[in-house]
Amino acid sequence: MPDLAEREQRRDRRERDETPEFADRLVAINRVSKTVKGGKRFGFAALVVVGDQKGRVGFGKGKAKEVPEAIRKATEQAKRSMVRIPLREGRTLHHDMEGRHGAGRVVLRSAVPGTGIIAGGPMRAVFEMLGVQDVVSKSLGSNNPYNMIRATMNALLKEQSPRAVAQRRGKKVAEILRQPEAAPQQAAEG
Repeated sequence: MPDLAEREQRRDRRERDETPEFADRLVAINRVSKTVKGGKRFGFAALVVVGDQKGRVGFGKGKAKEVPEAIRKATEQAKRSMVRIPLREGRTLHHDMEGRHGAGRVVLRSAVPGTGIIAGGPMRAVFEMLGVQDVVSKSLGSNNPYNMIRATMNALLKEQSPRAVAQRRGKKVAEILRQPEAAPQQAAEG
């Protein structure tokens, strides 16, 4: 009879095989060299963003002597670091937000249908893997891809859905969402 550890390993393997395949995007690859007695030794660092294009995204970095191995390591780390981000109508963000990491600063804004992804380089990769279709963003400060992705993830983690806010405040979702036609009537009555 297999022991508990073996059964858990089999179950983990089955779950990994059953999980939907994620899309991944190579954002940056960096070649570094170390000078040694016989010449130069090269190493590679890869930055990868992984997502299911339905609201889950993660990023990872990997280092190795060969490019494919660095990409594999980065992809594995990205899959382990995936987070779920609430999306409005499955296509845009619920509200505007700002994220920071180091000298990198990003501003993310929700957009109307048909806007598309207005973002540069590393931020575009995050939005595409997340499944966002309409967003306007601006990168301020550092253009280092590592800092830009971390700042973007920092901003995305600040996002809250109306359902989560309503639950936390003990109200209904309708009470949380503002009603634009109700505000002028109240001002006229008061």
